[in-house]
Amino acid sequence: MTNASPYPTGPIPYTPAPAPAPDPAGHPYHRMDRTTGRHRWWRPLVGTLMVVCGYAVLVIALAVASYVLATMAGLPELPDGGADLGPLGNTAMDLVAIAIALPLVLLATLWPARRPVGTVSSVTGRLRTGWLGWCLLAALPPILLLMVTAFLLPGDSGESGESDTWVGWRSFLVALAVLAALVPLQAAAEEYVFRGWLTQAVGAFVRSPWLAVLPQAVLFAAAHGWGTRWGFLGLLVNGLVAGLLTIRTGGLEAAIALHVLNNLLAFGASAAVVGGLSSDETAADAPWSLALAAVATDLLYAAIVLWLARRRGPRRLTPPAQAPTPYPEYPGPARTA
Repeated sequence: MTNASPYPTGPIPYTPAPAPAPDPAGHPYHRMDRTTGRHRWWRPLVGTLMVVCGYAVLVIALAVASYVLATMAGLPELPDGGADLGPLGNTAMDLVAIAIALPLVLLATLWPARRPVGTVSSVTGRLRTGWLGWCLLAALPPILLLMVTAFLLPGDSGESGESDTWVGWRSFLVALAVLAALVPLQAAAEEYVFRGWLTQAVGAFVRSPWLAVLPQAVLFAAAHGWGTRWGFLGLLVNGLVAGLLTIRTGGLEAAIALHVLNNLLAFGASAAVVGGLSSDETAADAPWSLALAAVATDLLYAAIVLWLARRRGPRRLTPPAQAPTPYPEYPGPARTA
């Protein structure tokens, strides 16, 4: 008499764990930190601290290196103790000092955010160059209109005649070449910091687009220094418009296009006259008339971009999450005769 074996002799069925339900709609740009499933409350905070501290270290290192090189070359010093590289050299150093923030944002996106670096560019995981080109075209008419308005507005009394002196074609073209190489990096770095990293860091905790863009807009305006209340207001509106366009179009392209073109034309106009690049004034120092003109420019640009977005249809949300593919049924050990 034999007893039946209590152990199964046939194939052992494998039942996979239930997969999480996929997100049917995807996430907007400011909620990108929620797309990977690795979000923890501390990741945006640690990443922000890493960007701030890393930036301070790099700026100090850049200042020390430029001072040492200038001293070896026998160049004079600025009143603040820095190296005087001339109007164009000082401007180039200022632009580089801002541009070095860009790699820090990308590193923070890799860790501690643990996301692909492209997720800070757009919801598609990359910078959409085609859409960027359309945004540059959209920014051209408003920025040109702003430049014409700025020239027509009355200037401050007591300005020296030197400020209207043409620098000459050679100096102007050299300055344009340097500005064309550095201004896009500087403008893009600011967008990746404020409209990119900070917007997504706040968006990791809040769903409202307005609450996500407001802190970065305030910090963006404050980063330019306190000049006039009108200048601060103009920068605040610019930060809000750029932030909302970023969320509405699903990426940084619209904000980068406006920033790059505005800075290129502004720096180019300064490089055309003697002493123009030596001025330490920023948009924060704008009088009420120029600040209101800048606000009107931002709103006009936003209207054009939103109209283009309806026609061109850039992706606004991340692709819907896909449920993981279940493992095939485990057939069990092979049976032998």
